[in-house]
Amino acid sequence: MSIYLLQTINGIGIGMLYFLLAVGLSIVFGLLRFVNFAHGSFYLLGAYGTYQITQWGLDFWLALLLVPLAVGALGWLTEKLVLRHVYAKPHEFHILVTLGLALVIQELVIVQWGALGENVPPPELLQGVVMWGDFIYPKYRLFVIGFTAVLAALLWWVLEGTRLGSAVRAGSESTEMVSLLGINVFRIFSLVFALGAATAAVAGVLAAPIRGAEPFMGIEALGVAFVVVVVGGMGSFGGALVGGLLIGIVQSLMSTIWPSGAHLMIYVAMVAVLLLRPHGLLGRKG
Repeated sequence: MSIYLLQTINGIGIGMLYFLLAVGLSIVFGLLRFVNFAHGSFYLLGAYGTYQITQWGLDFWLALLLVPLAVGALGWLTEKLVLRHVYAKPHEFHILVTLGLALVIQELVIVQWGALGENVPPPELLQGVVMWGDFIYPKYRLFVIGFTAVLAALLWWVLEGTRLGSAVRAGSESTEMVSLLGINVFRIFSLVFALGAATAAVAGVLAAPIRGAEPFMGIEALGVAFVVVVVGGMGSFGGALVGGLLIGIVQSLMSTIWPSGAHLMIYVAMVAVLLLRPHGLLGRKG
């Protein structure tokens, strides 16, 4: 099998994880106009939650179910108790509060688990490779691609086919209009923030067996998530998906062509997109 085909498939898997990271950030910004620098911390907690559950001798599948729910609940509490009080403030306040929150979570992780990274094994069912002719690929990475594709379809249905999704889409246009319709916008804000935290945690759970868990992975994830959101377009679900796949494939292919510059190229790709489409691939003006 061609090395470039293999790296393209790897890029799709990485890109779907980037999508899960970015979609919550994008939706929260689209609805709340809120810049959340603590978003990478939910990814970090997802990875370490998976590590801790496996250390207790419990199953990876249990972590995939429980960790996003727990992190989503933490996101809901954070929005309700802390972030709600700074929505009306300038963006500088958003950055300071969420960056401070991210640093607190990072230091708590170091206190609890140490400054060195930890390995997380893939589930026994998904260890080994799939062999189909000359196609050889790790089972776990194929699972990540399939699972994230199903989850993306489910998220799309939630946003496009449910009353919550209608309220979110309407709120991204005008929160005042949604309030006048008798909808509790603060409840919508909390649910959307919790959903964003949970999807980031899912990305952390799925990434843990691939790259392990280490205290500074949240910072790296936050940078990539912002790149994906900017490339795809602020507040766009489809933009987060397309942007995540584009950035994942670019990074994966460049790791073969120019390994030392693979991470740099995601920012080059972002600049190229912004030069052609200043509002992102699927973003809207204004």
